[in-house]
Amino acid sequence: MATIFTRIINGDIPSYKIAEDDQFFAFLDINPLVEGHTLVVPKKEVDYIFDLDEAMLGEMMVFAQKVAKAIKEVIPCNRIGVSVIGLEVPHAHIHLVPINTLGDINFSKSRPQISKDVFEDLSKKISQKVNL
Repeated sequence: MATIFTRIINGDIPSYKIAEDDQFFAFLDINPLVEGHTLVVPKKEVDYIFDLDEAMLGEMMVFAQKVAKAIKEVIPCNRIGVSVIGLEVPHAHIHLVPINTLGDINFSKSRPQISKDVFEDLSKKISQKVNL
């Protein structure tokens, strides 16, 4: 059975897409730590990020870097934090989170409620800044 991320990539589940190429897909997390929290996933279903072959892992980080730079242009923050946890969905993924302090990337904190309009606006603004 396809993972939720594969179903998002295939368009079976709607998403707020940020960027896509032939190997990777980036979209806003619908349960974000902060506005702009984005997930980067390979289109190939691999459960654990460190099971990706070296070339794909490197290319995923380069793709994530381009997305992170676009997020930083749109969301005022000190940095884009990067987190790889990999327990919640059996499909390799990277969290890109706008942060100002270490506590901003705490996955156990309460999450903000963000409207559909804000998600749509953010995805449009960030995607326009991505330079693939």
